Amino acid sequence: MFFFGQIKMIFTMLIIIGIAGAGMYVMKLRSDNAILKTNQIKLEQSIESQTKLLEQQKIDFEAIMEHNKQMNILVKNLQEDLRQLDKRFTKKGRDFGKLAIKKPSLVEKIINKASERAQRCVEIASGAPLTEAEINATKKSEINTECPSIANPNYKAYAVE
Repeated sequence: MFFFGQIKMIFTMLIIIGIAGAGMYVMKLRSDNAILKTNQIKLEQSIESQTKLLEQQKIDFEAIMEHNKQMNILVKNLQEDLRQLDKRFTKKGRDFGKLAIKKPSLVEKIINKASERAQRCVEIASGAPLTEAEINATKKSEINTECPSIANPNYKAYAVE
């Protein structure tokens, strides 16, 4: 009988140890589950953050492309203004150097006025706002002859030969 009592005691101890082990296993699973939930929340937040970042990058890219397009238009207009300026210096076989030797004070006045207009062109190309007079200029006498395409948007040039 003593032997049966020991077997019962061993069997009871095994059951208690099994129940305790199962309880600890369930607690470990709950702990792991809590960790996985936390990781899932962090992952979802990260995905949301990345999605917002990608959307912002798309918006930024579109803005850059629009500014690039505007810059290309500005460059094209400035190139046309430069071509027109070159035509003015070489009009009818004119030699500006010889004119400068013959009439230096006249050329000095012309160059100083042109320098002021060219400086304003640089300011506008750098982002300075147009004045009311520049916006409203429609006559040749009112425009900035160095860069009319950017300084005077309402001026329409007529063909000059």
